[in-house]
Formats: sequence, C-alpha cells, structure tokens
Amino acid sequence: MSLTGEHKADFSDIYVQPDPRAYVSTLERFEYQIPQRATPIFREVIGAARPGRVLDVCCSYGINSALLKSTSDPADVLTRYAEPGVASLSPAELAARDRERYGGGLEIVGLDVSEPAIDYGRRSGLLTDGWAEDLESTDPTAELTKGVADTDLIISTGGVGYVGLATFERLLQAINRPGDLWLAIFVLRVFDYSEISDLLAAHGLVTERLPGTFPQRRFADAEEQRAAVHDVRLQGHDPEGKESAGWYHAHCYLTRPKGAEAPPLLA
Repeated sequence: MSLTGEHKADFSDIYVQPDPRAYVSTLERFEYQIPQRATPIFREVIGAARPGRVLDVCCSYGINSALLKSTSDPADVLTRYAEPGVASLSPAELAARDRERYGGGLEIVGLDVSEPAIDYGRRSGLLTDGWAEDLESTDPTAELTKGVADTDLIISTGGVGYVGLATFERLLQAINRPGDLWLAIFVLRVFDYSEISDLLAAHGLVTERLPGTFPQRRFADAEEQRAAVHDVRLQGHDPEGKESAGWYHAHCYLTRPKGAEAPPLLA
C-alpha cells in the first residue's frame, strides 16, 4: 500500500497566495530545484518539437514559464523574488515587473487547481492563458477545451501524483491532434506512470524514460522520508543514495509522435 499520500508534506497554503513569493521562500528551505533542473531538458524538447503552444500541467504561478523565458542561469531566476525591495511590492506591482521581464515570447498556457496562481500567471504574462480547473473530477469547461485544442507540447514538473490518468484522458480528448503531441513529464519515483504512458501509447505516441534521476527537494521530516522510501521500493526502485539520503527524486518521461526523431537527450 502506498504511504506517500498520507505522509507527504502539505504545502497547499503557498499555492493560494496572490503571488509567488511565499512559494519561492518556503520551498527554498527544502532546496526545491526540479523546475531549474527541468529547464534545459524542456528547452531541448522545445527545439525538437517546435511547438506553437505549450501546456504546463500543475503550473502554479507559471514558474516553468519564467525559467524558460529567462536568459539568466535557471539557478538565479527564482531568487529574484527574494531580492531586496521585492517584499515591499504589492502583488500588482510584482506582476507588472514580471510582465515587463517575461511577457511575450514562447506561448505557454497553464492548468492548475489554484485560482490565485492562475490569476497571477495571466496578469504577469508568465502564462499566455490559464485555467483553474480540476480535471481529476470534472470535464473541462468550454474555455479550457478551446484553449488547449492546439497544444503541441505538455510539460510538468511534479504534477503527477496530484493529477493522474483522468486528467490526461480529458486533455487528450480536448487536443485536436493528440497523435502529434509531445510531452516532457517529471514524475516522483514514488508514483507509477504506467497508466498514463499506456494511454499515450494508445494514441500512437512513444514514451521513453531518460537515464538517471533528478533530485526534487529535501524531505520535510522523517515520516515523509520513510513513506517515500517505502513507496520507491514498492515501485521496484532502489532508494539507496537518493530517497534514503534525504531527497525526493524524479524520473523524466519524454513522449513523442511515432516516427518523430528522438531528441539528442535519448541518443
């Protein structure tokens, strides 16, 4: 029996703030780093897929968008939310600053259950558009269906576990050309991705896992670590040097249309 759902630290309060400052400052304490580690991989997949529209699933405030649109080192992008003087800005002023810095460029839309996070992503220009909907339990609205219809690439840096097969089924039903879709999805090793990859295969897509693992963050406490070690073993993985050493680790799954050339990452 999986234990992660019962013992995983609850950070829900940081996703309902009017801007990303609490998100960044809280997760920095646990050395959260999966978005930064994902950025160069996303860029390489974007180079291969050449998408017109990218959908970020469980996008929160548009953090992946900030990283992808920035020319700075990914390790430095989020630290800007803790710069001197930023604390005194109102959410509207911070959003205006982000719009000036990140607006335009790559078209990234977002899906998340948090209305404040989606609202900030849209106001700041980090997201071209976004929808606060729970596709685990309900069908997408007409607005979401229209907004994701032309999606070419889906990315996610930790959404699987919060969302699962139902969300991906509903998204693929809404997308016009699911057989042409690319995906780059980071999944904590405590979770099983096989149902989703089977769904993608049924649409004629090819999914492969990148070699190695990617540290996500340190565990919040011993109970969270014990649950993760248990569930990693349940999935058939070895926690030694990873979860046993105090860190959540993720696998990265890359999906491409059948016949499309694999990006160099898989060479």
